[in-house]
Parts: sequence; structure tokens; C-alpha cells
Amino acid sequence: MSTLKSKLHRASQGLSSLLKGQLRFVVIGLVVFFLTKTLLDHGQGVLGLRLGSAGLASLAIALGMTLLAHILAGVVWANILQDLGQSVAYDWGMAVYLKTNIAKYLPGNVWHFYGRLQASQRAKVPAAIAALSILLEPLLLVLAAIALATVGLQPLTAWHDGGWSWGIQGAVLLVILTAMHPKFLNLGIQQLMRWKQKTLGGAEVNLALVHYPWRSFLGELSFLLLRGIGFFLVCLAVSPFAIDHVQVLYSGFAIAWLLGFIIPGLPGGVGVFEAVALTLLNPFLPTTDLLGILAIYRLINTIAEALGAGLVVLAERRI
Repeated sequence: MSTLKSKLHRASQGLSSLLKGQLRFVVIGLVVFFLTKTLLDHGQGVLGLRLGSAGLASLAIALGMTLLAHILAGVVWANILQDLGQSVAYDWGMAVYLKTNIAKYLPGNVWHFYGRLQASQRAKVPAAIAALSILLEPLLLVLAAIALATVGLQPLTAWHDGGWSWGIQGAVLLVILTAMHPKFLNLGIQQLMRWKQKTLGGAEVNLALVHYPWRSFLGELSFLLLRGIGFFLVCLAVSPFAIDHVQVLYSGFAIAWLLGFIIPGLPGGVGVFEAVALTLLNPFLPTTDLLGILAIYRLINTIAEALGAGLVVLAERRI
């Protein structure tokens, strides 16, 4: 009987892996088809976009804001390790985060996590605690993105009853606060650990948070706010928008970023973010301008990540 159960378990695991792989290819195929069709329809207009000196200055500031966001993300990760009782410096966490972050574009979308795990172990951080910090960071990011996306929910919906919208927003925020309670957050961490255990070197996490991770959560909120400011600046450079569109643009950005972060598409969320942003923001910005905005924003983000990693490497060689 035990042999039969073992065989059934292995078969179910194999089927689950196969279905996940097929789902990934379906998502990638749909995203590529959607983006290709949109580019073919509006490609000439995108190529015809011209930026003046003010637009270029806006892009330069957007690059700085995006780089600052990634630096802050490294500080937040170090803070998570400190919350778990580790004596790590903020500059160490920032340097490791920036050096490993660029690896998320490699196939598999897990090598940045693996790099942080290895760096943590070299810094004498126990493998279990390092793995826990690596899993907690994206969990808090997801909760922060949901909270910020909820702020602009009403303009993205067809509802005109403000009471319904405020009620839904309040309910979502209440769920987020509940999910951040250590009792529930630890359940999410354990589930993520089961998914990532093989990737993170088989480290077992038997630790748990004992208090609300407020500082880290506020840090993740600040990270997304800086990323959103960078997105606004790119929008201003390409297609200046009315001030009353700020709320909807930020909410659309947050939702697109969140789905690009969690949906198994191309490495680094490439494609999913653009497809969702096109769908949500097309009513508020011309399609041609929006395509240009998304292409430039993706380029700026990649440059910021590469610049961050390069600056850390140069600083280490000088020491």
C-alpha cells in the first residue's frame, strides 16, 4: 500500500509540474501575441515619438528614482534579516541585493534568490534564516502592491457608486492587515518555502515571525511609490497627462507590476507587465504613447538595475 501511495504521489507531482509548465507557455504565448499585434498596429507611431530637452530631463530623473527604489529594496531586505535577529549592515544588504537583482532576467527567474542565499551564508547567516528573509521579502511586496493598487480602484472600474468602491477598498485593506499578522504571514511563508525549497538549496525553515513587520512593509510601500514616480516621469516625458489621472495611472501601474511579479511569464515579469498596463491604461492614454512609455520604462528599469550592480562592483574593487 505504501508503495502504491508513493507512486501516486510521484505521479501527481509529475502531472502538477507538467501542467505548470504548460500554463507558463500558454501565458507567454498569449502575452507575446497581444504585444506583437499591438506593436504591429501602432509601431509606426511609436517610432515617430520625439522627446524634447524637458522630456529627456524627466527620463533622467526617472532613472534616478528607479535606482533609488532598488537601493531601498536592498535596505528593506537587510531590515528583514535584522528583524530575524541577524546583525547585518544596511550597506551589506544593499550591495548584495543590487548585485544579485540583475540575475532575475535569467531563465527560471530564481537566480537572484539563490545569489542572496549564497551571499547570506558567506556572511554567517544561517541558511534557514536567509531563506526565510528571501521568502518574506516578496510576500511583503505583494501585500504592498495590493494595498497601493486598491487606492485607485474606483477609476479603473465601471462602478459609479462610491459607497461600493470604498467598501471594497476597506475590505481589501483589512484583509492585508490581517494577512500581515504573524500567525497568517507564517502560513504563507511555509507555503512559499515548500514551492522554493529545491531552488534555495533544500534549506528547512523552522522559524517564524513574532511581530508585525511594519518597518519592512512601509519600506516595500516606499519602494513601489518610487517606482510609480519613475513611471509618472516617463509618462510626462512622452505624453503629459491631466492631474486627475494620477490616481488611475498609479493604480494601473501597481496592478500591472503586481501581476508581472506573480504570473509565470518571461523572466523579470517582462511582457506580463506591459500587457496588463496596456489593457488598464489604454482608456486614459493614447495607445501609441502608451507603447512608447512602456518600452522606455522597461529600458530605464533595466539600466537602473545594471547601473546599481555596476556601481557596487566598482565600489568593491576600490576597497
